[in-house]
Amino acid sequence: FPRTLPQAEALDRAYQVDTVINLNVPFEVIKQRLTARWIHPASGRVYNIEFNPPKAVGIDDLTGEPLIQRDDDKPETVVKRLKAYEVQTQPVLEYYQ
Repeated sequence: FPRTLPQAEALDRAYQVDTVINLNVPFEVIKQRLTARWIHPASGRVYNIEFNPPKAVGIDDLTGEPLIQRDDDKPETVVKRLKAYEVQTQPVLEYYQ
């Protein structure tokens, strides 16, 4: 936060911002991590098939129930979200420079 220019302007009106931190993570790394995320819908437990995989592929460790991949974590959706983020965030970065 802020992710959009209007949010940045509103933040500046409410608070004196003297430091801004931008975490610059390559989109491929973000895409890789998000698209590898699987959820146990009943509990909200999150697995990552590369970094924190379940013991059995596609199965929750505690219940044995199937895991799902949220629509937001599917590759085509992640790419759209990252492109939108880039378009919205670039003006914020320029605003704070």
